[in-house]
Amino acid sequence: MIKIIINHYVMFTGIVECTAKVHQLNRDKNNLRITFNNPFFNNKIQINQSICHNGICLSIININKKTYSVIASEETLLCTNLNFLKIQDEVNLERGMMLHERVNGHIVQGHVDTIAMIIKIENRNGSWLFFFKSKTKLNHRIVKKGSIAINGVSLTIITCNQYIFNVSIIPYTYQTTNFHHMKIGDIVNVEFDILGKYIHQSIQRYWKNNRNTF
Repeated sequence: MIKIIINHYVMFTGIVECTAKVHQLNRDKNNLRITFNNPFFNNKIQINQSICHNGICLSIININKKTYSVIASEETLLCTNLNFLKIQDEVNLERGMMLHERVNGHIVQGHVDTIAMIIKIENRNGSWLFFFKSKTKLNHRIVKKGSIAINGVSLTIITCNQYIFNVSIIPYTYQTTNFHHMKIGDIVNVEFDILGKYIHQSIQRYWKNNRNTF
């Protein structure tokens, strides 16, 4: 099967396929080797394949029928929530998207931009509102009704300000991802919409190059 690759990176859609539990955690110098229970069957994953784990693109280095392993580098550990992982924690999984598939979410790179803390959860009698406080200032990186990936899940922003934003979680997403385990104080991985990031950077460069012409 052919995978979509942009700038040599496998792309994802933010539509979680399944979850897996952490089986083992091992430090390897400044890296972290993570072994997961293998939820895939019939050779559906292979060595060196990239899979999105809680929104983080990681490549398989070892696999058997029951488990598979990945390595998270020091840089990845510094900018994601992997240091908070514990044995038996449940992680969202998505394999790279293929050319013949519909993009049901939005384009997700698996490159975490920042982390955020859950500060409030509201049960809305059929759905849930999750409120997050970002570690970094959001500025123009997100917009109301725009897309965002939380732990690899493609979601729509309801409201946002400089540090706080919220999203609505429907029952299907709540039950089939690790959102049903989340509680106030938990740390999640955040990836902003790549289109918004390109536009924001282009505008910054334009004003920087033309600030003395007005």
